Amino acid sequence: MSLKTWFITGCSSGLGQALAKKALESGNSVIATARNKSDLAGFAWSACERCRILELDVTDPESVREAIGFAGRFDVLVNNAGRGLLGAVEECEEFQIRDNFEVNFFGALNLIRACLPMFREQKSGHIFNFSAAAAISNYPGFGAYGAAKAALEALSESLRLELAPFNVRVTIVRPGPFRTDFVGRGLQAAGNHLPAYDSTSGKFARLVRSTDRRQPGNPDLAAKAILEVAASASPPLRLTLGRYANQKARRKNSELERELCDWEQVGLGVDFELPANGQAS
Repeated sequence: MSLKTWFITGCSSGLGQALAKKALESGNSVIATARNKSDLAGFAWSACERCRILELDVTDPESVREAIGFAGRFDVLVNNAGRGLLGAVEECEEFQIRDNFEVNFFGALNLIRACLPMFREQKSGHIFNFSAAAAISNYPGFGAYGAAKAALEALSESLRLELAPFNVRVTIVRPGPFRTDFVGRGLQAAGNHLPAYDSTSGKFARLVRSTDRRQPGNPDLAAKAILEVAASASPPLRLTLGRYANQKARRKNSELERELCDWEQVGLGVDFELPANGQAS
């Protein structure tokens, strides 16, 4: 396996932290970023000579440009930094929804656009964009968060096709529930609680909070899986992590196929009729 230089966002906790550690243990070099450099100072892996620490606010284009400039050449971009927003669509304040898109979608977009000239020039690279189980099929109470992650998935599909001629790969990482700080420190609550939603988004919120520190996903094993994909000659567009997310994806695929079959004749009936020669006019 050839060694690479990884640029990873959101390394102060969770999957970003686990991936930075595992990449270094495997002999790779890492550019580890966080909003505050001090958040990374206490980790033993951050003192490795192959690790560089950079301060980065993914929502600030100038901060992104500076970080990419300081980083120099690297092989893998990991857009892991993100934040959840829990609450019904009506309960979330507009500024909260916009802020969530800034972090989860535009933050990743800022990094992608900043590094693409380098990747195109070196004719190699791999972009990992972290999505979520909420983008497979969404829950009541994760409307804005799931929408931001779904937008990132759609962007990644286009990027994969655009970058194929330059030997730049794109992989969407879809983790299920992992034992990280996401619920404890990475999950913002809606600013306008409405009792009318207690049985839908409220019920989901209580469920999410009850799973904190009890999630089945192992961050170290997720990091190992991502390293395996990075080393593959034919990496997937989507890497779905954990039993929960894989089962959810299979259910979603089955539901889509069933719905398509049920309504296919209605959907097919909206085209202009072809003339007798079979050629559209």
